[in-house]
Amino acid sequence: MYTPRMSSRLAVEALGTFWLVFIGCGSAIFSAKFPVQGLDGQSTQLGIGLFGVAVAFGLAVTTMAYAVGHVSGAHFNPAVTIGIAVAKRFEWREVPAYVGAQLVGGLLAGGALAGLLSSTGRPVTGNLAANGFGAHSPGGFALGGVLIVEALVTAFFVYIILGATKDDAPKGFAPLAIGFGLLLAHLVAIPISNASINPARSTAVAFFNGNGAVGQLWAFWVAPVVGGLIAGSTFAWITGERRDLMDISGSTDMVENAAVDAEGRPVLDVDSTD
Repeated sequence: MYTPRMSSRLAVEALGTFWLVFIGCGSAIFSAKFPVQGLDGQSTQLGIGLFGVAVAFGLAVTTMAYAVGHVSGAHFNPAVTIGIAVAKRFEWREVPAYVGAQLVGGLLAGGALAGLLSSTGRPVTGNLAANGFGAHSPGGFALGGVLIVEALVTAFFVYIILGATKDDAPKGFAPLAIGFGLLLAHLVAIPISNASINPARSTAVAFFNGNGAVGQLWAFWVAPVVGGLIAGSTFAWITGERRDLMDISGSTDMVENAAVDAEGRPVLDVDSTD
């Protein structure tokens, strides 16, 4: 097995982050509340609600992890990339490129959502499911509470990723565990902060949303990244297992799509025995 070319891995990270933002934030924008007028003239609420939005985020990650996770490792989140790098499951030198690709994919999705909303004639400002604290928190939660919850749920999300991708974990079920983990995190965090757990997701809509979202964006970088750092630095200590050779960066058996070294030879996976 070989390490895929960096161009393929970055394209997949952008693609997966686009899907995550488009489906997750799109569900919150267009489907969370969807009033329909019945035959009796009364308005009926057919929206998917908070639970439906949480499911959308979880399934977005699950579907893309199954579809393209073998190419890039399916990070789709700067906090995840940094967290698994701290855990020595990913190369630090590749972190900036991954984070950059995630931001590009997220911003493209944010722009697409802003364009769709604008086409309906509804105002974009303040209506793009941006994250926030204080007056911009759905439940009115203060900065301190938002920082704690975002760091906590992100840490557990990264714990799930590190555990579910071990070689002795149930084969083929890692995307399900990761998707369910993200779903559960959203059930708690949506009322508190609109659920970031992902700096790329927050950045994706903040600049289009306006309404104070850009000024509060720093919190949704700091807290998730801190959560990722906590998980990455403590997973081996908590479990007693070190998996330094089990990278989460993708694998391919197609030599034509493999990265090559300075001498033009295909690069084997770090943990490959082929």
